[in-house]
Amino acid sequence: MVPSGVRTGRWVAAARAAQRRPRVDSLGQPPSPESARTRAALYVHWPYCEKRCSYCNFNKYIPRGVDEGAVRNCLVTEARTLLRLSGVQRVESVFFGGGTPSLASPHTVAAILEAVAQEVYLPADSEVTLEANPTSAPGPRLAAFGAAGVNRLSIGLQSLDDAELQLLGRTHSAREALQTLTEARHLFPGRVSVDLMLGLPAQKVQQGTLPAPDPDLAAEMYQEGRTVLRDAGFRQYEVSNFARNGALSNHNWTYWQCGQYLGIGPGAHGQFVPQGAGGHTREARIQTLEPDNWMKEVMLFGHGTRKCVPLSELELLEEVLAMGLRTDVGVTHQHWRQFEPQLTLWDVFGASREVKELLEQGLLLLDHRGLRCSWEGLAVLDSLLLTLLPQLQEAWQHRTPSPESGG
Repeated sequence: MVPSGVRTGRWVAAARAAQRRPRVDSLGQPPSPESARTRAALYVHWPYCEKRCSYCNFNKYIPRGVDEGAVRNCLVTEARTLLRLSGVQRVESVFFGGGTPSLASPHTVAAILEAVAQEVYLPADSEVTLEANPTSAPGPRLAAFGAAGVNRLSIGLQSLDDAELQLLGRTHSAREALQTLTEARHLFPGRVSVDLMLGLPAQKVQQGTLPAPDPDLAAEMYQEGRTVLRDAGFRQYEVSNFARNGALSNHNWTYWQCGQYLGIGPGAHGQFVPQGAGGHTREARIQTLEPDNWMKEVMLFGHGTRKCVPLSELELLEEVLAMGLRTDVGVTHQHWRQFEPQLTLWDVFGASREVKELLEQGLLLLDHRGLRCSWEGLAVLDSLLLTLLPQLQEAWQHRTPSPESGG
């Protein structure tokens, strides 16, 4: 049964039918370079919140009133424009973030998904994630989002301690958080993630900001948390992400694998190769931050892109390295060749004395699979990149230019 107020279009109906089928882990072999240029993830930014949380620096606004119909129309327009500009033919996943997107209506979510499906191929079983806060997502509202096409929830619990929640400026209690989590797991079995914070300071909030936590204590809590989750059967598939039973975030995996992604909404970020760029030059794009100005630009130009920066081949390779090493898979030889067919990982790192020391310390592994961090190395990735990135830059300077370049 479809909750009242949710309009069911053709794609949403197919997606609801797909939700009833068994889920298959879709993180398999990477697509070919040709197909990678026609695929992308889509991020949708809903910029509005009920209140400001002291720790959050995302693009968010506390509105006096929101003309949701106008915002919805602009999101739909911008999605259509950027899909056409990118030449993307298939959207692999959609992520509604914010802000607090659970404050938007399920009708807005459904309208955006239907618009995407009308422009490109959006598989009925694509991962569609909605970020939700406990106070804005009671059970019936979660069910309505499910009827609108959402099949995965990311719940901002942050803590299960009422004192810490108050310190963070959250509007929910630990009891409300657990109640929302129970309802979400019932409605979206195996497709629920939660955000939890560690290293919170014991001091009170001062002038709307939180003092920095003790770094040694935060590191100790991180290691203890990793161990507890590993013993409970969770796979640490990224520096700060854990999952079991194969329930990884496909959308975030696109980021870590440096796949293309489109960002719509105020302040959204995207990276893709626009049509007319020769199929090579990827651009990093940022949409206008302030919602009213963003809407004016979308109505005038079809999109609100404020900044567009072409990425050099080296800059893209640096991202491939830094993002890939955040995962437990690391950077495989196959994945690296999609972006750099000339310089191999062995060429870049195989003869380095500094890298050899990291290998001997057990922090890195370089073998037939590729380059990746060990369990211990993943916890100190930032320090490892201080060695690895200069090594890549030096190898790049001494390479022989190739007529082919990847995007």
